[in-house]
Amino acid sequence: MKKNFSSLSDLASALGKNTDVQADMTPTTASNSNDSLVYSTDKGRIKTTSTPAVTPSDGYARVRRETKGRKGKGVITISGLGLPADKLKKLASKLKKTCGSGGSVVEQTIEIQGDKRELIKQVLEKEGFKVKFVGG
Repeated sequence: MKKNFSSLSDLASALGKNTDVQADMTPTTASNSNDSLVYSTDKGRIKTTSTPAVTPSDGYARVRRETKGRKGKGVITISGLGLPADKLKKLASKLKKTCGSGGSVVEQTIEIQGDKRELIKQVLEKEGFKVKFVGG
């Protein structure tokens, strides 16, 4: 039982694929998405942009002193701020300048080197955050 197909869309429909005809009259499958597309001759390399989700704050900035996994060096971590990445980096920069020490932003947490909890608490309260000391 041979069947002759007059076009590619007839062949695709025989195989169970739905086809849509775009404005430039090229048939494409309806299930085609750009999620797995890596390179296109029209646009070149395709980069997917993802915006990291900001975890909402419950109103308290949690300040914790950590030494685990840091070879005994003390680090103050500040979490629960609920700020986007750019504002989090600006706040971390302000805290580092005020404390006179180094630090970084890791995901949604600010890490400041040294033990300057009281100074960090004062700066965060001036910025409008409620501060809660967590841990030892």
